[in-house]
Amino acid sequence: MSTHPNSVPTASVKAVRRFNRFFTRRIGVLDPYLGSDLSLTDVRVLYELAHREAPVASELARDLGLDGGYLSRILRRFETAGWLTRSAHANDARQSVLTITQEGRAAFEPLQQKSRDEASALLAPLDTARQQKVVTAMQQIETLLAPVPADAARPRTALLRDPVPGDLGWVVQQHGEIYWREYGWNIEFEAMVADIAARFVRQFQPAWEKCWIAELDGERVGAIFVVRKSATTAKLRMLLLTPGARGLGLGARLTDECIAFARAKGYKKMVLWTNSCLVAARGIYAKRGFKLIKSEPYEGFGQKLVGETWSLTL
Repeated sequence: MSTHPNSVPTASVKAVRRFNRFFTRRIGVLDPYLGSDLSLTDVRVLYELAHREAPVASELARDLGLDGGYLSRILRRFETAGWLTRSAHANDARQSVLTITQEGRAAFEPLQQKSRDEASALLAPLDTARQQKVVTAMQQIETLLAPVPADAARPRTALLRDPVPGDLGWVVQQHGEIYWREYGWNIEFEAMVADIAARFVRQFQPAWEKCWIAELDGERVGAIFVVRKSATTAKLRMLLLTPGARGLGLGARLTDECIAFARAKGYKKMVLWTNSCLVAARGIYAKRGFKLIKSEPYEGFGQKLVGETWSLTL
């Protein structure tokens, strides 16, 4: 049997090429991408701008494997379209920090929703067990093929999925443990979260509400919920990330999923309640256009706190 010069069997090379042909055709990459005038690369760059905190061009070029000049031309087009602004880097005058504008988000979010819809349509004909097999196989391919320098740790694989039995109990437990350890909140907080989780299950409206569980390398690390407050208002609830999963952009991804879901369902507004001490979460909300509309001191969970109501027009 003949082999590839790097000792890869010819049959394996053919199998990879056959899968590539099948999958690119199956997900529509050969068609105009997501029915837009943008290329796959354009949309990929927009995705990174929408989900990264203060990126610079050199980081995008490195992580996406793009030629610097090619990326620069894409960024100039985005800037001309009003989708992108640049600001001076605090520590490197040669670099500019890239920030997606509201116009850029408005251009990107319908494409993101269409991509979600197409991924959902791909999996919809399969039962739950077969869907999970497909997702697991994709995770394994991604993990095995990820390039890793000899002296570096293997990249971590993040996944947002629907909840399964056991997940909501984990959400309650993690809220209790994390908020007690980091903020000193007592067991009353865990009881409140348990009540919210129980109501979500008992009163669940699948057409209007949703929960996402975040996994990292197959382990649960986060969650977020959208619940129906009224016909026009959605409520974001129980954003959670375990300490080891912070700094990877998962909190932003979870929040973006909630906002996109609410918009797709026709809600006009999204609200949330949080506390002034939750600085990281408040930063995520503010960067996505949420506005603080009410602030009120109170005593709860064994602490003196300041509760806050935030609102986003969708």
